[in-house]
Amino acid sequence: MSKTPADLKYTRSHEWLRELSGGTIEVGISDHAQEALGDLVFVELPDVGRNLKVGEACAVVESVKAASDVYAPIAGTVVEINEQLAKAPELVNHDPYGQGWLMRLKPAARPASAELLAADAYEALAAAD
Repeated sequence: MSKTPADLKYTRSHEWLRELSGGTIEVGISDHAQEALGDLVFVELPDVGRNLKVGEACAVVESVKAASDVYAPIAGTVVEINEQLAKAPELVNHDPYGQGWLMRLKPAARPASAELLAADAYEALAAAD
């Protein structure tokens, strides 16, 4: 099974969320998702300042196999993107929960816990894929 840090929350569409100091939310794709995609060759991120709705396609990760949309796990405003990914998209493959983060959001509201999965529930979902 892929690595699934217990301190993060996950979505059914394979994004993860980490709450940072000051209430900003860091977002990326799970180890399971990057493994399924294969070697990433391109990452398209949203513009800083863009307002996102829950479930809105907001980024694209492209591998040698396929391109896949990344969906906003919460409603919020993009306050920062990982600019390193423009030159090194493989960071998502090598360190999906660290240097491979995609964007940081200022939440519009606190995410409902029912919409997000704990690590054990996400692992069960990923194992069923």
